[in-house]
Amino acid sequence: MGLRERKKRQTRSLISDVASGLFMQRGFDNVTVAEVAEAAGVSTKTVFNYFPRKEDLFLDRYPEAVELVTRAVRERAEGESPLAALRRLFLRMLREGHPLGGIGPGYQVFWQVILDSPALRARTRELVEEFEGVLAGLFAEAAGTDPADPAPRLAAALVVAAYRAVYVTSIDRIRAGDPMQDVIADRVALLDRAMAAVERAVDAF
Repeated sequence: MGLRERKKRQTRSLISDVASGLFMQRGFDNVTVAEVAEAAGVSTKTVFNYFPRKEDLFLDRYPEAVELVTRAVRERAEGESPLAALRRLFLRMLREGHPLGGIGPGYQVFWQVILDSPALRARTRELVEEFEGVLAGLFAEAAGTDPADPAPRLAAALVVAAYRAVYVTSIDRIRAGDPMQDVIADRVALLDRAMAAVERAVDAF
């Protein structure tokens, strides 16, 4: 990575970190892009150059999620299915405490910011739908089939549904006061079973 690209990534990270801190302190809808720009020491135009939508300041890891699943599928081991590669990726992220794993100290505040903002909830739904499309494209590419074929679409929908079900279950348990470590351990096992069920369902289609 060249110096210019590193600086761009650093600026993007700075803006997002500053914005996230403000959103978690005051609520997403109570902070303007101009306030984010001022706190980050950049212009409003610069903020929009990196984040065309305000919501993406808080949901800034979506591009990383796309990159991770794309690499997992395209660089999977010979003989490994795309679903198995994703299952391995998701479980590794959970065990390593990757931020995209969605479970960890302080995440309750992150979730609450989203729940309190209709705009963030709507954008989250859009990104989930977009992510499902990315997965369908990767599955079609791996199988050498038409992206419009129902099989890759079904596989993508099942992966998203399984991951979401496990994720929401974990959030509900943490919000109810269950110990974080217990939830994480149970989530690894539950996600493993859910992805195994998806593989069986897709194989039977």
